[in-house]
Amino acid sequence: MSVNVTYTTERKISSAYLDSSVRLGISHAAKMIQDNVTECFGSFSCDGVTYKQKYNAFWVFTKAKFSFADFPVWKETVTTTSFPVDNGGLRTHINTVIKDKEGRAVITANQEACVLSFETHRPVKLDQVGFPSENLPQAVFQAPFERFAIAPAEYEFVYEQKVRYSLIDMSHHVNNTEYINLALDVFTEEYLLTNPIKELEVHYTGETKEGETLIVYKCTKDTRTYVQIKAEDRLVFECYFLF
Repeated sequence: MSVNVTYTTERKISSAYLDSSVRLGISHAAKMIQDNVTECFGSFSCDGVTYKQKYNAFWVFTKAKFSFADFPVWKETVTTTSFPVDNGGLRTHINTVIKDKEGRAVITANQEACVLSFETHRPVKLDQVGFPSENLPQAVFQAPFERFAIAPAEYEFVYEQKVRYSLIDMSHHVNNTEYINLALDVFTEEYLLTNPIKELEVHYTGETKEGETLIVYKCTKDTRTYVQIKAEDRLVFECYFLF
C-alpha cells in the first residue's frame, strides 16, 4: 500500500532563523530543512522518535547538498516541501524545496540518510523499518555529491572547539547543523556579508560526543572554501562553500 510521502508547510522567517544580515542564515536554513524532513518522516511514521521506540534504531544523515538562489528576509513566509525520492535498500535521498511568496525556489537541497541500530550501530534495511519504496516522487535536485580531492597538506589549522552540552542533540552527539556553524566560523562576519554563499555540500563522516575536542581546518581554492573538522586524527565532518 502506497502512502503520501510529500510534506508541505509554511514557515515564517522569525528572529530564531536570522543571521546578522537579517536574512535566513546558512545553518538556520539547514535547521529549517532538518525540521521539515523530520516532520515529513513523521507524517508517515518513519521519524527518528518512532524508530527508536519501535525498532531501537535511529536516522543518520551522511551527506547533504544545498543550493541558494536567494535568502528570505525577516518576517517573510516561505513554503517548504520535503519528500524522499528513493529507497535504496540501506539508504534514501530526500529532496527539499523552499519557495518564496512568488513561488520561486530560493533554496533547494538533497540529503542522503540511512538507519542504524542503537545496539550494533550497523545499518538497518529500510524495508525492515517500514520505510516506503513505491510511488516515490521524482527528484528535483539533480546535482551529484562530490569527492573532495584536497590533499591533507593543503589544509591549514583555524581553531579548536571543545564539545559541550549545547552542541549535543537527542542522539547524544553533536547535531549536524552545529558542524555547519563550526565550519562557518572559519570566515569573518564581514566576509560572509559581502560574499553570499551559492552552494554548500557537507559530508558527515563520524560522531563526536561531549568532552571531545574538535579541530577545524580550511583550504581556499578559487571560489570554494573547503573545511574539515577532526576529533584528534579522526575526520568527522567535511564540506565546501561555493561563493
